[in-house]
Amino acid sequence: MKSIIIDDEKMARVIIQTLANDIEGLSIIEEFSSAIEAMKFLNENKVDLIFLDIHMPGFNGLDFIKSLKNPPKIILTTSDPKFAIEAFEYDFIIDYLLKPIELSRFQKAISKARNKILEKTSPSIKPQDNSNDFYVNIDRRLIKIDLPSIYLVEAKGDYIHIKTEDKNYVVHSTLKKIEEKLPDALFLKIHRSFIINIKKIIDIEDNSVLIKKDVIPVSRSKRPELMKRLDLL
Repeated sequence: MKSIIIDDEKMARVIIQTLANDIEGLSIIEEFSSAIEAMKFLNENKVDLIFLDIHMPGFNGLDFIKSLKNPPKIILTTSDPKFAIEAFEYDFIIDYLLKPIELSRFQKAISKARNKILEKTSPSIKPQDNSNDFYVNIDRRLIKIDLPSIYLVEAKGDYIHIKTEDKNYVVHSTLKKIEEKLPDALFLKIHRSFIINIKKIIDIEDNSVLIKKDVIPVSRSKRPELMKRLDLL
């Protein structure tokens, strides 16, 4: 894997380079102290993986992420995990490393990166011919879920929580990927972190909906679509 490091702290770059030297198949081909410098390099060169610091002066990590047109896989490096989680709405961000970076955690992140890069299709969520059949990959087992039984899908970091009438499931995937597999007739994304089964809505008040015992926020941009869909029921 051809990789680059973007971090304004020299010691942080040295640590990542040192850790990377012990990983077979991982090559750090360049390092940058600013995101602007890295952007110029990426305009003319392709890499498989970027180690990206979030907290940088001026053009920070999140600014850099938003500017990418054809992004490679990214592993965030940060001292603030809450800040890192904000960026997980992007499919190409696969993990974050909390500073100071530990070897075992670094190895785990690289393993995830390698799997994602080699992965031709996403096996986490598989649709079947029957419209009510929905399979999720959990601990290397394909588990069948009845679509109408799903009432809420919530994104938490790089995992998806699927809540059904009988059981809850945690899947390593993104909200965008699962949204593509769910039928529009039943489901609607009402917030960047939530997809709901519109037939399971109990109550709507202001900018939230009640489903089971969960009160789910509705973003301002999604509310008109929600009300339009409810008129069709």
